[in-house]
Amino acid sequence: MAEKKFVFIITDSYDNPDKIAGALQLATNMRAMDTVVDFFLMDKGALLAKKGYAETLIWQKKDEFSPIADLMKTLIEDFGAKFYICASCVKHYGLDKAELIPNSEPRPGSFLGEMLLEREGLTF
Repeated sequence: MAEKKFVFIITDSYDNPDKIAGALQLATNMRAMDTVVDFFLMDKGALLAKKGYAETLIWQKKDEFSPIADLMKTLIEDFGAKFYICASCVKHYGLDKAELIPNSEPRPGSFLGEMLLEREGLTF
């Protein structure tokens, strides 16, 4: 069986933390099964690339998913997941002046297009 690859396209953050937690939980579970999973952060989702930002998202529903910061830490440290940030969103959200999380880098929208030619995309 060919190796499955996915790109999770994250477009929300503070406005829907449960949706993001669910996406990250799914990605963590998939990655634990040796599936290739990386992320493309767009719009408000780009804020997740700012170091320390995920720790501020503490108003998730109780006992539904693991905390966003914990999930991101697992994906980065244990699984080496990459978090690509929409280059157009970097300046808009002030990320050009912020310290970013490990394994993250700005990339243009064309990079997402290239990824989608090789991977299945899941949007959250």
